[in-house]
Amino acid sequence: MENNPTPTQLATLGGGCFWCLDTVYRSLKGVTSVASGYSGGTRQTANYRDVCSGNTLHAEVVQIAFDPAIISYAQLLEIFWQVHDPTTPNRQGNDVGPQYRSVIFFHDAQQEEDARTSIATVAADIWEAPIVTQVVPFEAFYPAETYHQDYYNKVGSRNPYCTFVITPKVEKIRKKFAAQLK
Repeated sequence: MENNPTPTQLATLGGGCFWCLDTVYRSLKGVTSVASGYSGGTRQTANYRDVCSGNTLHAEVVQIAFDPAIISYAQLLEIFWQVHDPTTPNRQGNDVGPQYRSVIFFHDAQQEEDARTSIATVAADIWEAPIVTQVVPFEAFYPAETYHQDYYNKVGSRNPYCTFVITPKVEKIRKKFAAQLK
């Protein structure tokens, strides 16, 4: 018999600062790679300085390559709702601007359906306020600068933002989703 491995799929999610999402998704079984970057803007290119100005309308996102035989898109979304606040438009904590919006960039019709179902069921059960997460078609991904990739694991406690914002999210996911960790 021929070995037909399940093809890797992509998920592109924005939930505030990409450092948080990057760290959480890297720790999951079935996730083969995570890249921090930018998506959903009005320009054909993106870099940190321009995106932070708010003028490009890109969101900080992570692009996740995953094996759906090990972790489903629905499971990735379930974790997404746990690591950011999808009820605040253009804001995550002290991070304010369109680059910090909650957004799901779907890659196909099934992902769009799964995202809308997850908002109506999973997210709505977690959050009391209305969910403002955008669900829009994926168009382009621009990788963030090298120093942003796997930032938390490289810098960790040397950055107070990591200590006070990312570490609690990582600990929450480690506790709540322990069976899904690498």
